Amino acid sequence: MNIRKGDTVLVISGKYKGAKGKVLRAMPAANSVIVERVNLHKKHQRPTQDLPKGGIIEKESPVHRSAVMLLCPKCSRPIRVGFKVLDGKKARVCRKCGEAIDK
Repeated sequence: MNIRKGDTVLVISGKYKGAKGKVLRAMPAANSVIVERVNLHKKHQRPTQDLPKGGIIEKESPVHRSAVMLLCPKCSRPIRVGFKVLDGKKARVCRKCGEAIDK
């Protein structure tokens, strides 16, 4: 999967189209990612020791990886990811500006 935890992505389809956010969790087995403040759902939480009052909390749900595009840190445009071998390691690079995404 080309998207990893900590990357900034742009949602390109669905209810949250146009939203930008940081990837909180990547799930390659399910081909999905959880993006900060995107695809929010309300969950009824019963009281626990961590949340003594309980109540309704908002929680992010997974988004399919095809619905998001990585934002290049240099040119800040949505990009497709390319791969090159840099310093003996495989690294992700921006297809538009050629800048390495992995530092």
